[in-house]
This record gives sequence, C-alpha cells and structure tokens, in this order.
Amino acid sequence: MNPQRAVIIGAGPAGLTAAYELATRTGIQPIVLEKSDCMGGISRTVNYKGNRIDIGGHRFFSKSGRVMEWWLRMLPLQASENGSTAIRYHRMERKVTPSASAPDPAAAERVMLLRPRKSRIFYLRRFFDYPISLGKSTLLKLGLWRTCRIGMSYVKSALFPLKNEQTLEQFFINRFGRELYRTFFKSYTEKVWGVPCDKISADWGAQRIKELSIWATLMHALRKAFAGGNSDLRQKDTQTSLIEQFLYPKFGPGQMWDEVARQIKEKGGEIRAGYRVERIVTDGWQVKALEATEIATGRTERFEGDYFFSTAPVQEVMRSFDVAPPPHVLEVSDGLVYRDFITVGLLVRSLRVHDDTPQGKKLISDNWIYIQEPDVLLGRLQIFNNWSPYLVADAANVWLGLEYFCNESDEIWNLSDERTVALATAELSKIGIIDAAEVLDATVIRMEKTYPAYFGTYGRFAEIRAHVDRYTNLFLIGRNGMHRYNNQDHSMLTAMTAVDDIIAGKTDKSGLWDVNTETDYHEEK
Repeated sequence: MNPQRAVIIGAGPAGLTAAYELATRTGIQPIVLEKSDCMGGISRTVNYKGNRIDIGGHRFFSKSGRVMEWWLRMLPLQASENGSTAIRYHRMERKVTPSASAPDPAAAERVMLLRPRKSRIFYLRRFFDYPISLGKSTLLKLGLWRTCRIGMSYVKSALFPLKNEQTLEQFFINRFGRELYRTFFKSYTEKVWGVPCDKISADWGAQRIKELSIWATLMHALRKAFAGGNSDLRQKDTQTSLIEQFLYPKFGPGQMWDEVARQIKEKGGEIRAGYRVERIVTDGWQVKALEATEIATGRTERFEGDYFFSTAPVQEVMRSFDVAPPPHVLEVSDGLVYRDFITVGLLVRSLRVHDDTPQGKKLISDNWIYIQEPDVLLGRLQIFNNWSPYLVADAANVWLGLEYFCNESDEIWNLSDERTVALATAELSKIGIIDAAEVLDATVIRMEKTYPAYFGTYGRFAEIRAHVDRYTNLFLIGRNGMHRYNNQDHSMLTAMTAVDDIIAGKTDKSGLWDVNTETDYHEEK
C-alpha cells in the first residue's frame, strides 16, 4: 500500500516543523515545496564572505517546554565556559542544570549557544534601556520636565484608561501613558509600519508585547533584585520583551533549519527547492493536489496528497484555488497588507560608541538597537558579534546589520545596492555610531512580505478563516500562512498543533488559531 502523503508549501520554521513532526510521529510522508534554494524562510542565515547575517534577528526563546526541547534535540546546548559541564533544560523542573558532557562551541559544529540578551533604544543621540527603565540614568537623559510629564501622563492612563481599545495607539497609551507613547513608541512604530498608530489594530500589541507595561517592567526589576540569578531558561514568568538570555545556534538560525531539513530527508521526507506553487486542486471541500512550477526549467508538476499545509502568504493562496472563493473573501485577501524589509550588512573596523568597563573600552554588548531618531530612515541596528562570535569571519572587525522597513513601491526598495549601502553608511555616520571611513565591505538583502500588517482589510480576516477552514485537509500555519506576526516558536506550535489534530482525527481547527492568543502559550493554558 502507498503511504499517505502531506504536501507542504514553504520550508520556513512552520513548514519544516510540520514535515519533521509528520516524519517522526506518523506514517505520513511529507513533501515540502520551497520557492527559494534556502531553508528557514526569513529565519535563514545568509553567508557573505564568511560573515553571516541573521535576517531580522531570531532569539531562540520560548515559554513552551515542547519547543525548547525540540530545539535542543536538533542542536545540543553548549558546555559551560570551563568546558567541563553542560547547561541542560528540564521541562518539568523548568530550570537549567549542569550535565556530564556537552559540545564545546570552539570545537563542535552542531551546538546551541546560551547568549545574554541586551537591547537598547537610540534616541536624542543617546542610549536608553529597552524596555524603558525609570532609573537615574533614564531620568537624567530625559530631563526633569519631560520626566514629570511622563509620570503624570502614566498616572492619568492608569486611573482613566481609554475605553473600547481598538487601535495600537490606544493600546500603547493605556499601558504607558500618552507622553511615553509619544516619546518612545509612536515614531518608531510608524517607521516600522509606514502608517499612523491609530490606523493599526490593537491586535498587533496583543500579539507582540502582550502584558508588557510600566508596572510589569517595575515588577520584573524588583523580582530580579530580590531573587538573584535566574536559572529558568524558559523564564516562564517573564514577559518576552524582558528576557535576559536566549538560545542561539552557533552559525545563526539557518543552521537550525538546515539541520531539520537534513533529518526530514533522512527519515524519508522530501524537500523540493526551487518550486513555486501555482494552483490548488480541489474536489468539494477537500484538497486533492498542488500544481507547482520548477523555476529552473519551467516544468509543471502535480503533487497529490492526503493532507496539505500552507505557510505561503494568504493573499497568494486565495488566488491559487481552482475554484475561486466568494467575491467577499477575495476582497479581504486582496486587501491584506504586508511590510517588506531590507538588511544592509556593513563590515567596519570599529564603532564610535563603546562600553566602558574596568578593563577599558569594549564593543557595545547590544544584540540590537532600536533607532528612534526621526531624521534617519534606519529602523534597527544589529551587532552580529553579540549574537554569536562565530557569525563574524574576523573577530577584529564589527559586523553590523542595518534594518529598513519599507514597501516594494518605496524609493529605498528600488535603489541599487550601491546607493543603498551609501545611504546606510551615511545614516549611521550621521547619528554618530560609525565613521564612514571605517567601512570595509557591505552587502544588501531584500525580503518581501516579511511582516503581515494589522491594517488594510485585516479586521475582516475571519471571513478568510471561515472559508478556508471548510477544507478539512488543508491547514494554514506559520506567520504568513495565518497572517499573524508570530515569532518562530509560535509558528512551530501551529505546525505541531496541526499534526496533533491529524493524529487525533480532529477536523475542528480552532486549536490552531488559539496559538499565541493568550498571555501564556496555548499548551500551558
């Protein structure tokens, strides 16, 4: 008898997780169709002359023990600094303890690092803690008058919150006060999305920063002061924006997904790179096959299956059905908005900014820096040396990632690589981070449809879900597949949940859509 088959669109975290789960837990053979020649989607790693780029920055952190254990099965956690013990995560005990042996990052290829997390805001040509702290340094930088306005505004919002919270602006004001929102949230968020915060759904805040507020930040600081060190790698009681350490593959996130792809093929699954899905063939409320074009040859191939998963942008999927969805559903899908993304990799000899330590001036320790300055287009700056020292070919240099949020119709998207590098260099020099003369090399990476937006016709997305969920053997998973700004662990959990449902014989897909809708993840509910 021929085994059942599952055909999966996309080899990002969700698609590869679904394939791996099917290959290891069921008798269903997964076949993954990936448009590019890379594994990991936006979680891939780009290697430029030995300098590796993590597109968008991917902290391997989750409150889900299931996801944490999954990652560490793929890439074992590093030995401690003296090389004699390892740090191991225990799901039930929710803590990190030494174990007898583990790979040494200096010698092993397949290894997961444990990295400190530090992010800051660059505003008024100065560094501010992120999330914003109310310490002496912050107050001095803001000045007495601005600090008083922030305090009074927060008290007002705490006592008289805005009712019927629907927009992202209202979400921020209710948690931080109007003055702090205007100071640290408004301009950066609008730089990211290209539209005013009062045009973005409050769902974005619920999706990305959940219960974070001034009160949550203060309580975190107090717990840290009185509890001492935190050995709980999952940091379950810590808001995601407040985590202090995270896992990270030695050679960046793409190493994880290359390893997952290798194991999928080892277990009998197939991965077809360079295939673009053109058509979804249906029979009633069942999907029967996908028709895909091999990009290199132009040849069309039909992939029949019993189950189908899609991580492709919803907008593209809805136009791929052989039987068109109702006009009102197509109206919603056509009106969905995506934000595109450019990373400029900049190799420099040194930075103009530094950390002062007892041992002297050292490279600043930030993983990334939010550029709040309104006089530059630059949105965020990554320092790849601090994600993993193995991302940099020569440790004497500093390897930077300058991140620009844009639309394909914007002027910056259509600049030549040379002009894009010149712009990035000029902007980073303008705000005092580098000297232009220190730049050694550069590259440009463009990623389309990186961020599904919470405006446009997003408010009517339930109409798409109601239609697609009627196809009993089709599962929308992942960030673009569900048009949700998920982290990679949430995307993985949607894939795991879909496979759970197949094994259990469930046709109700509500469990999929419940992932990342609670303060704690769905499995902990």
